[in-house]
Amino acid sequence: MRYIISTLGCKVNQFETQAMEARLQEHGHLPAAPGEMADAVIVNTCAVTAESGRKSRQTIRRLRDENPGAVVAVCGCYAQLSPEDAEEIGAGVLFGAADRMDFVAAVEKAVAEGERTRRIDEPFLRRSLEKLPAGAMDGRTRAMLKIQDGCVNFCTYCIIPYTRGRLRSLPLADAAAETARIRQEGYRELVLTGIEVASYGVDLPGRPGLADVIEAVAAEAGDMRIRLGSLEPTVITEDFCRRTAATGKLCRHFHLSLQSGCDRTLKAMNRKYDTAFFYERTALLRRYFPGCALTCDLITGFPGETETDQAETMAFIEKCAFSDMHIFPYSRRPGTPADAMPEQCTNAVKARRAHEAQATAERMHRAFLEESVGQILPVLFETAEGGSVGHSDTYLLVKVPEENLQGQLRQVRITGVDGDRLQGEI
Repeated sequence: MRYIISTLGCKVNQFETQAMEARLQEHGHLPAAPGEMADAVIVNTCAVTAESGRKSRQTIRRLRDENPGAVVAVCGCYAQLSPEDAEEIGAGVLFGAADRMDFVAAVEKAVAEGERTRRIDEPFLRRSLEKLPAGAMDGRTRAMLKIQDGCVNFCTYCIIPYTRGRLRSLPLADAAAETARIRQEGYRELVLTGIEVASYGVDLPGRPGLADVIEAVAAEAGDMRIRLGSLEPTVITEDFCRRTAATGKLCRHFHLSLQSGCDRTLKAMNRKYDTAFFYERTALLRRYFPGCALTCDLITGFPGETETDQAETMAFIEKCAFSDMHIFPYSRRPGTPADAMPEQCTNAVKARRAHEAQATAERMHRAFLEESVGQILPVLFETAEGGSVGHSDTYLLVKVPEENLQGQLRQVRITGVDGDRLQGEI
């Protein structure tokens, strides 16, 4: 079987796609070559915003039309939320946001026997985490491991609890065993990912926390470094920082889910902190991980957000001095409380505020790049571009003139800034 696979959305989707593709290749299936017709087109969809749903539909239609006669297989959050729509545009194999290995088996059966399959479960009835192998499809430099799924924060703008369901965690022993396996395969960095990793362990016996799984993974990591996915600021405590810093394995990059720098807007979003609490968490991280990179997500133009609220947010992000930011104009998501809120901002207002925030983010990013000049940073090299290019532990792109360093973790003295990346020397 020749297949094409497309992934939309978050790192969890990316992890699940690489696990599915690994299974496909274990069974002898191969990706279609450029221009070659596929026997199956697979789309792992996203529904975090209405725009994500639109892009998911667009991708399904495009691959369907480019590969007439192929089995159209759709899974993920959009399929979970809108299965009828996915079937209407051609999905012959349709799963939601669970059971990835069964999904692969259904795709194989559809290609071999022409059998259609639809499996959409009830997310809040899921009780355990499907164990998927850590790994990556693009070489043996950086691997991902999903340690958690589900979310019960119920932020007013977010549909994900209704697609991913209750909290489920990977047991500590399984996380440690997967870490040992991929270390032996030669990976140099492990990314721990999940839908809401700050809630890791609440469903497990003894209720271990995120610091516990980081320690368990670090004990088996050998010379691999560990990177974290997006974090809720509520998990950043003195104990968390002290214990994870003591492992000596954690990359100095923390992506915090901020969403707004205005307390009134945070309350309307049903976030579980205010700006004073958030800022205290940034100070803790900087104390235990000197020189760390702090990045964040920000939503602009939330319903009811005023110009005063926007000004408060702008002042707050300046105070936090983020090294980078992911900025999103608020996107209405039917089925969420925020969609029914009054005082919806116009698209023009949302875009203008996003542009204002982006300009500040770019200035702060440039400052962080320039502050790195003269430092010695550990860099994991991944690609060759007239030299070698990789990421520092602070998640900055670094280029050196030496060639053939892919897969190596080297100490690099930073000598300058070139656009959006750093230049350095071994």
